Amino acid sequence: MDCAIAIYKGSGKRFFIQLAEQLGIETTEPKLNKDGEEVGERNLTLDELKEAIASDIDAANTLLIFPEARRLTTGIRYWLEDLICEGATVCCFAPANPGRDIFLRMIEIELELPSDRLIREEMKREANRQGLTLNDSKLAELQSYAGRNPMLARKIIRNEKLGLSHKAQPQHTQYIDISPIIISSLMCLGIVRFIGMGTGNKGLYIIGGVALIAGMMLKQIGQIRGARKRLGQ
Repeated sequence: MDCAIAIYKGSGKRFFIQLAEQLGIETTEPKLNKDGEEVGERNLTLDELKEAIASDIDAANTLLIFPEARRLTTGIRYWLEDLICEGATVCCFAPANPGRDIFLRMIEIELELPSDRLIREEMKREANRQGLTLNDSKLAELQSYAGRNPMLARKIIRNEKLGLSHKAQPQHTQYIDISPIIISSLMCLGIVRFIGMGTGNKGLYIIGGVALIAGMMLKQIGQIRGARKRLGQ
């Protein structure tokens, strides 16, 4: 099976040249003068590249992989739609399904997040590339800022090299929401208050009421945050 991998980086022509070169398709053709004599070569245009790839490949035995599928332009997606109809296998990677045109026809598979061990190995490799020596305890500390995201892990190591890790804050969203536990605890305090009210136990009634109000106050205080926008935004 023929396979090609390409990432769209703003130039459609360069994108299709990458695909053509990996699939063994010529990206140039002879240049002829007015007498029909060959005087060199000329590069295929964007539309000619699309047509050459679509016509020369064996669609049923071709695999196209796009690591940054959300970058694909509308024209590229429509071109891929024709290839898919001809039997080509297209594999797209994206943080979330864009939910339009060709993506609606694809089978969606959610990949598991990398394990902590793999993230630390990636951080070690990035540290070696940056010329840093980090022990296991330091890696564990830095990993808390990156979660299980390899790109953030590499970024944190680069920040460490620049001496910016002391200003780092967690940049991932892999947290456990414990607000239901807090709300349930407050409701339990309310139950104690109503028990005291029903049994005529003033001490239990007062303790439950005070604890409920104190818990609600602490919950609101815990939600205090600074400005979310950075200076200049």
